[in-house]
This record gives sequence, structure tokens and C-alpha cells, in this order.
Amino acid sequence: MKKKGILQLAGIVVAIGILGFIAFIGFGSNQYGSIYDVKLGLDLAGGVSITYQAVKEDPTTEEMDDAKLKLRLRAEEKSTESAVYIEGTNRINVDIPHVTDANAILEDMGRVGSIYFIYAEGSDGVENIAYNSEIGKYELTRSMDDIIADGLVVLDGSDIADAQPYINKADVTTQYLVKLTLTEQGATKFEAATADVSQYYSSSSVNLKNILAIVYDGEVIVAPTVKTTITGTSAVIEGQESYDDASELSSTIRIGALPLELEEIRSQIVGAKLGSEAIQTSLLAGLIGFILVIIFLIINYRIPGVAASIALIFYVCMIIVTLNIFNVTLTLPGIAGIILSIGMAVDANVIIFNRIYEEIESGKTIRSSMKIGFQKSMSAILDGNITTLIAAIVLYFLGSGTVKGFAITLGIGIVLSMFTALVVTKAILTSLFNLGLKGDKSFGKARRSKLRNYVKNGKVCVIISATLILIGIGAMIYNKATIGTIFNYNLDFVGGTSTEVTFNDAMPDDIQLQLETGVNSITGLTAEVSLVESTNSAIIKTMNLTQEQRAEISDYLVSTFGVDPGLITTENISATVSSDMRRDAMLAVGIATICMLFYIWVRFKNLTFAASAVLALLHDVLIVLAVYALASRHIAVGSTFIACMLTIVGYSINATIVIFDRIRENMSLKLKKDSIADIVNSSITSTMNRSIDTSLTTLFTVVALVIFGMDSVREFAIPLMIGIISGGYSSALLTGPVWHFFQKKKKAKEA
Repeated sequence: MKKKGILQLAGIVVAIGILGFIAFIGFGSNQYGSIYDVKLGLDLAGGVSITYQAVKEDPTTEEMDDAKLKLRLRAEEKSTESAVYIEGTNRINVDIPHVTDANAILEDMGRVGSIYFIYAEGSDGVENIAYNSEIGKYELTRSMDDIIADGLVVLDGSDIADAQPYINKADVTTQYLVKLTLTEQGATKFEAATADVSQYYSSSSVNLKNILAIVYDGEVIVAPTVKTTITGTSAVIEGQESYDDASELSSTIRIGALPLELEEIRSQIVGAKLGSEAIQTSLLAGLIGFILVIIFLIINYRIPGVAASIALIFYVCMIIVTLNIFNVTLTLPGIAGIILSIGMAVDANVIIFNRIYEEIESGKTIRSSMKIGFQKSMSAILDGNITTLIAAIVLYFLGSGTVKGFAITLGIGIVLSMFTALVVTKAILTSLFNLGLKGDKSFGKARRSKLRNYVKNGKVCVIISATLILIGIGAMIYNKATIGTIFNYNLDFVGGTSTEVTFNDAMPDDIQLQLETGVNSITGLTAEVSLVESTNSAIIKTMNLTQEQRAEISDYLVSTFGVDPGLITTENISATVSSDMRRDAMLAVGIATICMLFYIWVRFKNLTFAASAVLALLHDVLIVLAVYALASRHIAVGSTFIACMLTIVGYSINATIVIFDRIRENMSLKLKKDSIADIVNSSITSTMNRSIDTSLTTLFTVVALVIFGMDSVREFAIPLMIGIISGGYSSALLTGPVWHFFQKKKKAKEA
């Protein structure tokens, strides 16, 4: 064997060793964090549920909504997939996924009490705090009631707008600070108070007269010295030893600034909403879909398909490792982001391979075709991935809950998919080629698509799409007239009734299925059942129930399971996906779409490309909404709806860019005799195999979820499947003709 061949063989052995090590990390049980160590969200693995109650007897709706919003922001510091909703009229429930120690969470969250800034020493010389050397901190020497009664409180939670940790690097020192933002009213109070106490400050000594203590839930959390009068709405607290200390103090101040004082009345560990069976079937479906993708790639692309398959295995392992490294909580919406990124990883390989085959067909050698194929496919891959990455970044910073979880996994997946396609696949394919796998039998031949007049046929496609969209609009109108809403919203969106039941004896293994089936037969509504760990209790959530339905469920539980009627409690709950989360999601999606389209406009130097992409995206969204409307009896709009729509938007944009990239390339190479229509037709023809292959490989996993998944998973997978089909259809058959129409109008206007 030649020296070069020996080196290539050695390289492959090393690559296989690296891949094996990464697979061991990803799928084995080890200290690096395997697939079994990935943090799962509340819907997949359960977590801690905490219920707070307002101390005030009759809190207003506005006060409860404000408290819920601030609690959600605090809970999302523990997990982006936390859910916060109102129970009854004076309770707020907080669900935090992938945690099992309720006491530790309560301690970390802090009791949701009130926060006060007080004079350390009153004007009468009476000390309100004293330093305890044994514990190394200040303590209250009087009750908070007495301080409040004597008017020694400077600020309370209503005067604080925000608190954030801050690092100040000056020269060689680093200061960890807390930056306070006060309301206008709070700023006025604070200026007067700091003017009172700053006069006693001396750089050589510090005494209680120039200290304003911050008290949270009856405990002095910090006692900063006031050096000068503080004006304006901003102030800084110094003296924190680390960034974590500053972050913890900021969180405590924020949570203490709630509009209501809350007390914790219940905490419990709940099981997964989807149940272990749903997780197992989803994993099985994912494995089946992945195997089908590999088989498809190898059959259609032979040796390049083998290289892509190895790269995809590497990619999946790296996804698992990265999720562990960054401590990402994985939920069903997060899985949607991974599905989309896997589709884009396959798409990148398909684009490369089809480019290689085009060059081989033109008469070039395989080695030369490989080099040119990677070069020519670079722009389409980069533009598609960068556009979607822009969306992921915007969604992460502007979204919350479901949106943020989707954005994290999508962003990670995009970066890794680009690396595997452009680096790993190329390295493996080059090594296999140098080992002698280079003939026609190894690489196969290009599959030719027949040149058709896609521009002319575009009118028919537009009519078909318009008809489907109008049918969907008709279904929405019908739903509005019959059920009162255009879609079938589940309790994530509209709230419902929560029934907690404690069984006298140990619960049977299939209790979740029994309760879901029994409640469904009574009410005709889909029930969501969670088990409370280490207890004999279960929580049943449904849409709003009438008094008669509540009584029927109680009778069912008593007669079927022998439950004590006194151990059945029922409460109304608000929507998990609250109005502010929906507003944040819509804002994030809107801004992300604008950023993506702006990137397309800049990269393609033609506004008509961006306009066509908008219409294709709108088309795919409306088609999926039509499916939700038409199948409202079987598919409900819930928390996964947002992630589903985001996946479709990302898929649609990526698929559209591939077509536009080829049109842009052919425009720069066109002959004088080529019309715009000819360019569009040839561009669609040359990318048709890619459009079909990418849609099929992406559908493999989603269809497997539809076939093998539970109802809760199927509700997510079916609209996603329709969206992928619609995205492939619109990118291949609509975007080109629409762009041609806009381009003709533009040329006519310029003429």
C-alpha cells in the first residue's frame, strides 16, 4: 500500500476512534454526561410544583397578574421551560421541570415575602439592626411592624422596578455590583433618605447612622453604606464578593418587589405530563426515523451517503454532549428545534452531493467534482443556516418559556449541523475516496429531473394553495360559530379545572391511562394526568368543568377506586401559556422574521427575493392553521403549537433560500437568450432532487412520531408533518413563479 493510502487509512482509524469516543460519551453511562443525563422538562420528566397564596384577602386581578409575571421571570432563571399559572382567585402555581428536591427549590426561590429598605438607626437614636459576630451579619433588633409603624421604612417593593447583577472592571480590580432601578416615586423617596444618612458618612469610620438596611421577609440580607445623596432612578449596591452573590441578591430584591406578599402553602414533586410511555415511544420513533434517513442516504448517494451517515451520527452525539455541557433543559418544543436542525444537517449534505453529481455529469473527474461541489454549495448552506440562526438568536433574547427552549436547541443544532456537513462529511468523504472508493459503483450517477415550465404551472399551484387556505378560513369561521373559538384551544391556552385526588391505597401502574380514559368518557374532554411522586396523589387537569361534571368525576373516583370524597379537591386554573407569553412569542417571531428577510434582501441584493420569501412563509403558516381548524376535534392548540409554527417558519425559509441561491447563481451566468422564466425553470429543475430528498428525510422522523407516538405527541407531530410537506411544496413550486412575477413587475416599472 502506498504511503498516502496508509496515512489515509490511519486517518480513518483515528476518526472512527474519535467517533466511538463521542458515541460513548453520548450514549454510554459515564462521567461526561450521557443521553440519560440530559435534563428533561416538566412535560417529559416531571419536576417540582409549588403553590403560593396571597396574604391579602381579596387581591385584584391586576395584582395577581403582576405577581404571576414576576414569579415567571424568577422561575425561568431555574429553567426556561417553567410554567406559572393562577389557581382560583388568590393562588399562583409554579412548575419547575427536572428538579426533585422541593425543599431546595423553595429555599433557592426564597419565600415570596416583601422587601423593605429601612434606616439602620432611627432619628431618636434607637438601633433597628445590630451586627451579630457569631453569624457574621446584621440582624433586626425590632419587629418589622414596629419599624413600619414608626415610619422608618424608606422604600418597599412597590418602589423597585428592577435589580440586575453588574460587573465593573476598573484598572486591576473587579467589582461585583447590583444595579437598582427605582420607580419615579421610589427615586424621590430614596433621594430624601440618602440625603438624611449620607451626612454621617466618614471615610475613616462607618456607623449605623449612615446605613440603609435591606430587609427581606424579616431578615437583613445586606446593609450597604450610603456615602452620598443618590438622585435619579438608578442606584448601585457595592460589596458583593462574586458575580453569583450579586446575582442572588438581585434575584432576592426582584422577587421581593412583587405587588403582593405571597406565602407558600404547598409543594410537591409531580410526574411527567406525557408519561414514561410517551417518552419511550417518542425515542423509538426517533430511532426508526433516523435509521430510515441513513438507509435513504446510502441507497441514493452510496459512498457520499455513507460519509453523511457517519457525520450525522457524530452530529447526534455532539448534540447530546452539548446539551449536557450547557445544562439545557430538553422539552417537546426543544425536540422540535432538534428535528429542524437535523433536517438542515441532512439538507446541507444533500445540497453538496447533488452539486457533486452535477459536476461529474458535466464531465469532470470525481476528485475535481468533490472540490467544486463543496465550493458551490457553500453559499446556499451558509445563507440558509445563518438566516435560521438569526431567528434562533432573536427568539432566545425576546421569547420566553416554550419559545426560548426551542431557540436554544435550534441554535445549538444549527452550529453543529454546519460543522458536520462542511467539515466532518468532507473529511470522511475525502478519506474514503483516497482509499480507492472512487468509481461509478461507489458514487453512482446523478438523478435527472425533467425540465418543466414551473413558471407557467405556478398559476395552477397558486389556485390550489388559495383554495386550501380559503377552506381553512371557512373552517375557522365554522368553529367560531359552533364552539366559540376558531381553534380547539387546550388548557395551556385557556385554562381549565385542576382536580387533585389522594387514593387510600397504592395506585395501580396504569393509573394515568385509567384516569385519562375515565375522565374522557365522562366529560368528552382530554385529561392531562400527573402523578405526585412518593405519594398516593394524582393531579387531573381538564378544560373548565361544570358543577355537574365535577360531581360526576368525584362519583367516578369514589365508585371506581374507593377514594374518600374528602380527599378530592377541585380548583380553576389559568392558562399556562399566558397572554404575556403569547405577546412575547408574537413579538419575537415578528422581529425574527423581519431580521431574516432583511438578511435575504442584503445577501441577494434584490427586494423581490425577500418579498417572495414572505409570501412563501405566510403560505406555509396559513396551510398549517387550516389543518388546526379542520382537525379541531382531534388536534388541540396547546403549548407545543408555538414551537410547531416556529419549526415550520424555519423550515420554510431554509427551503426557499436554496431555490433563491440557484436563481441568483444562474442570473449571474445567464446568456442573452435566457429569459427570466427560463432561469427560474432551470433553477427549480436542478434543485428538485434536493427538495424531494430533504422533505422525505425530514418527514421520516416526524411520520414515525405520528405512527408510534402517543396522542399528546401526535398532536404536535401531525401539524409539523403537514408544515414540512407544505414547506417543500411552496419552496419547489411557488417561490420561483412568485419571484418571477415580482421580477417582471419590477423590470416593467424600471422600463
